[in-house]
Amino acid sequence: MSDSGATSLLTRAMQRRSFFQVAGAAAATSALLLAGCKDNTVTPTEPKLALESGEKGVLTYAYILEQLEAAFYQKVVAAPPTDFSTEEKAIFQQLYEHEVLHREYLGQVLTSLGNTPPANLEFSFTTLPLSTRAGVLEAAQQLEDLGVAAYNGAAKLMNTPLLLTALAKISSVEARHAALVRDLLQPGSFAGADVVATSGDLAGLDDSKTPLQVLVEVNKFSVIQISGAELPTA
Repeated sequence: MSDSGATSLLTRAMQRRSFFQVAGAAAATSALLLAGCKDNTVTPTEPKLALESGEKGVLTYAYILEQLEAAFYQKVVAAPPTDFSTEEKAIFQQLYEHEVLHREYLGQVLTSLGNTPPANLEFSFTTLPLSTRAGVLEAAQQLEDLGVAAYNGAAKLMNTPLLLTALAKISSVEARHAALVRDLLQPGSFAGADVVATSGDLAGLDDSKTPLQVLVEVNKFSVIQISGAELPTA
């Protein structure tokens, strides 16, 4: 082999060796970069609304309840079940309007106290059977009973007479809603042991639930999770 031919072979061999060395280094560098990316991955946190302490927190909690109920009735009014009567459609329209009035009133109270109400919360009712009359009425009864129990529990946490009176008046309307829906579902029926205490000093009175108990149910429908950890308990 001539000197020029040997030189050409040597040059090609060196070029190949350099290529593999560079490729190997690049692969090692890429692996290190990927490993570094894995270590720095941030797990997204679930959106959450934390309610403040004190009476303002309790009012915000009540405001959220009214948003939930208004959103539910709005959905039913927009797409009522096919077996709803004309009268029942009119009743649910009125229930919706009541809940909107409650929602707007509480929002105005919070604003007057210097708070910014968490407006336009989103709710999903896909777990409720809203395609039939029976399904809608059962869901409405569930929400209205929850609302009455929620207001009964919230009233115990209020110290300002004017604010307590406002919640008591809304609670009385919610109780009428609950009775109406229960009668539509089963004419002539009466609130059972599931919502009325049957023993003790409060026998015969509507049940009450703490904000934390109620928020467990509210969070089943709320798109963002709502925390009441800072709300008063007594």
